[in-house]
Amino acid sequence: MGQLYDGYDEEYDCPILDEDRVVDELENQMSEGGVIVDYHGCDFFPERWFHIVFVLKTDNSVLYKRLETRGYNEKKLNDNIQCEIFQVLYQEALASYKEEIVHQLPSNKPEDLEDNINHILKWIEQWVKDHSS
Repeated sequence: MGQLYDGYDEEYDCPILDEDRVVDELENQMSEGGVIVDYHGCDFFPERWFHIVFVLKTDNSVLYKRLETRGYNEKKLNDNIQCEIFQVLYQEALASYKEEIVHQLPSNKPEDLEDNINHILKWIEQWVKDHSS
């Protein structure tokens, strides 16, 4: 993979992703299908890439502790909490893709991870059945 970053954001203490380069880099893989993309945003990914979009939702108290444990600085922590309160990523997904393919899943406790994996696997099984020739 080529260089996918375009600098470093000192305020948020993280690399700045070059979204155009990411899309260019993933284009061939995505056109082949069968790919799961895990990222903290979606508005720059082409709609044609996805049959379904899952957005994880976390209670603010759980999210605060989780991000604090990761050592996020105060600004990054507060901005992430605000994004969750206003459902920024969910709204971004709804604005970027057809509403019927966008779904929210809870991400509060370890059991949610297993439930979400099972939910996604069931969806994949059904999609494969529905699209087999």
